[in-house]
Amino acid sequence: MKTIDLSSYGITSKTVLRNASPPALYMESIRFEPDASISDEGALIAYSGEKTGRSPKDKRIVRHPDSENDIWWGDINVEIDSHTFEINRQRALDYLNVCPHLYVVDAFAGWDPDTQIKIRVICSRPYHALFMHTMLIRPTDEQLENFGEPDFIIYNAGKFPANRHTEGMSSKTSIDLSFEDNEMVILGTEYAGEMKKGVFTLMQYLMPKQGHLSMHCSATADPDSDRSAVLFGLSGTGKTTLSADPKRMLIGDDEHVWSDKGIFNIEGGCYAKAIDLTLESEPDIFNALHFGAVLENVVYDENHHVDFTDTSITENTRGAYPINFIKNAQLPCIAGHPTDIIFLTCDAFGVLPPVARLSEKQAMYHFISGYTAKVAGTEMGITEPTATFSACFGAPFLVMHPSRYAELLAEKLQKHNVNVWLVNTGWTGGGNGVGSRIKLRYSRAIVDAIYQGNLTEAPTFTDPTFGFETVTECPGVPSETLQPRNAWADKNAYDESAKKLASLFIQNFEKYAASSPAEIKDGGPAI
Repeated sequence: MKTIDLSSYGITSKTVLRNASPPALYMESIRFEPDASISDEGALIAYSGEKTGRSPKDKRIVRHPDSENDIWWGDINVEIDSHTFEINRQRALDYLNVCPHLYVVDAFAGWDPDTQIKIRVICSRPYHALFMHTMLIRPTDEQLENFGEPDFIIYNAGKFPANRHTEGMSSKTSIDLSFEDNEMVILGTEYAGEMKKGVFTLMQYLMPKQGHLSMHCSATADPDSDRSAVLFGLSGTGKTTLSADPKRMLIGDDEHVWSDKGIFNIEGGCYAKAIDLTLESEPDIFNALHFGAVLENVVYDENHHVDFTDTSITENTRGAYPINFIKNAQLPCIAGHPTDIIFLTCDAFGVLPPVARLSEKQAMYHFISGYTAKVAGTEMGITEPTATFSACFGAPFLVMHPSRYAELLAEKLQKHNVNVWLVNTGWTGGGNGVGSRIKLRYSRAIVDAIYQGNLTEAPTFTDPTFGFETVTECPGVPSETLQPRNAWADKNAYDESAKKLASLFIQNFEKYAASSPAEIKDGGPAI
């Protein structure tokens, strides 16, 4: 195994393994991590300790004159000064220097070589090293030999807490980024996803400054052409399920950039939810969790068979695997400009149609809105459908104001003549508890029709409240399902629900209106 000298970073540990292979990291995990194990399918099982999910309230960004005017400061991007960052970095270095074994992963973010970023991860846990080996783009031997100095460094000292008395710290967890130092420091959390999202946050800052749109989405490609399609959607909308399409090539499941050349994946792997995973429900993901993959916070029996239904540790069980473990992955993960953009929503109010075509203004409005709905019973205290809005379908990862990403989206829609669709995978014939969930086969038929170009000339009518063009005919979908008001037995009840949902959209958009171009507001609903 290769070693590396980190003394230039202030790290003097003598045992530092660089880009160790998955088998070597398996051995390191079994030797040095007491809870590590191997599943009956060969995946490494690891545990992230107290934190089993991201800690968004503990993310900090250094406020610096060179970048402060680009950043959307507030609850998502909380500022710290450079002195606090230096204190936390030194705290991380002090911890890493007392660790008997360290691991370095040198790899890339972004499949487009013109914008590719060299990432160096320095960590104390072999599980973290294998995770980032999986999630970043793995270099060839020649690329590794000529890697040179990285563009960005992650110091993962997650086993060691932040000092609560340090200015700007809200807990013992702190995830700090400095765009000027090109560094990230992790303290007080061993959840591996913080590293992945730290890289995405970096790309959310760098790519728009080059005129490229960074996106929290999945993307697929037409196997018979160079064109792609992009699917946005919050948790529970079907983004992963609908992008797992055997008739399409998978570019990626989570993080992409739309550049002047087309779409490219930021990552070299996938990080999928594992709760209730079965071979029947998600065969591609299930079959990918073999040797070389990482299973996080799962429960297994004496035969090391994983029980994906067991949430006794966390509901946020995860599996990470290289994208080439998916049989229809497109490698390299690059494709041409999209023909279609799909905004997925799970509307539990039963108001939005299964499919509607959006104008450019409507696309910007719905992109900034990032709407879906939680249903009754999903969380304590929720007794009726509850609207959820996440700007650009990924507010926790935005660096700039949402309007900047919406403007980039509009520029690219104009330039490349892209269709934009709103697809509701939620309820029809009434809200949750009255109506029924739109059948998955109907949603698949709609997405297939979009890809085949069958809906561009389909008949539509203008929704009187939301203003978009509701599609009224789609192969494989009953016409009564496509027109939501007609599917409701009580038409007055539908009208009231539509007004209620529209008012929630309007209320949500108010916090972005002052910093957004005036025409974006014109794409919203009218009561």
